[in-house]
Amino acid sequence: MNVLAHIYLSGDSEKIIIGNYIGDYVKGRDYLKYPDQIRKGIILHRNIDGFTDRHPVVHRSKIFFSKKYHKYSGVITDIIYDHFLTKEWNFFSRRPLESVTYNFYRAMVNNFDILPEDVRKMMPFFIINNWIETYQTIPGIRHVLSTLSKRSSLPNETRFAIKALKKNYYSLQDDFMEFFPQLIDYVEKDFGIEISHGITYPF
Repeated sequence: MNVLAHIYLSGDSEKIIIGNYIGDYVKGRDYLKYPDQIRKGIILHRNIDGFTDRHPVVHRSKIFFSKKYHKYSGVITDIIYDHFLTKEWNFFSRRPLESVTYNFYRAMVNNFDILPEDVRKMMPFFIINNWIETYQTIPGIRHVLSTLSKRSSLPNETRFAIKALKKNYYSLQDDFMEFFPQLIDYVEKDFGIEISHGITYPF
């Protein structure tokens, strides 16, 4: 899953949120260097990614992007799922999205000294551009993909990705809405993190 999903799936703990966010930047047993709740967040991140990577619904979504992105189709799917999380936010949370993103940015600033170096370098750009809320629109997704293709090894196939998203928008939305409640249930049951706060999903 991508940034917003990892934040959401961390519950209300600032330290777990931090650990969950930095999970991709902490390799092997390096997680043992961090305080207990941040370690829990890192382990949570790894398990969320494992559950997602194995899920047949996610594999179905990845097919829409595999022609051009190949092994990176999962990265695109993660970003697209974050888009749908912003679109369906009120189904999954009683807290405004703006409040959740603000609290996340504040947590990163408050704990800046313990962040991995790569995260420290990226955070000012991430916050200034309000990267998370950019996921709400297709032009925002286009901007994210274009930026990532310049800053990482992600193939520069943004035009293809946006065309595939538009063409298969409702199929991808259905996939997300089928998959994400299952992921929430997994995190709540296996990690004891209260996420949905008793929300009844309308599907």
